Amino acid sequence: MRRTRIDIINDMLLAIVNKGGSIKPTHLLYKSNLSHTLMKEYIRELISKKLIMEQPEKRGKSFRITDKGRQFSREYKKMKEFQESFGL
Repeated sequence: MRRTRIDIINDMLLAIVNKGGSIKPTHLLYKSNLSHTLMKEYIRELISKKLIMEQPEKRGKSFRITDKGRQFSREYKKMKEFQESFGL
């Protein structure tokens, strides 16, 4: 079954949460199961919508989930549960 755009966004946010709220780009690439090009597009969108933020580090950068990103993930979970309760 193919993932929708919103499923991919949630998968990316969950990958960050599961890594303690911050993740290196390479780890996010593997966890989200996307090509590098697609991941960069999603990252740009998530940053512009303030769901994640880029955080510079001594060696490279990482991505940190924001409160808004956590809220999105909670609402997504509710939506999925509602959908499944009707067998959709």
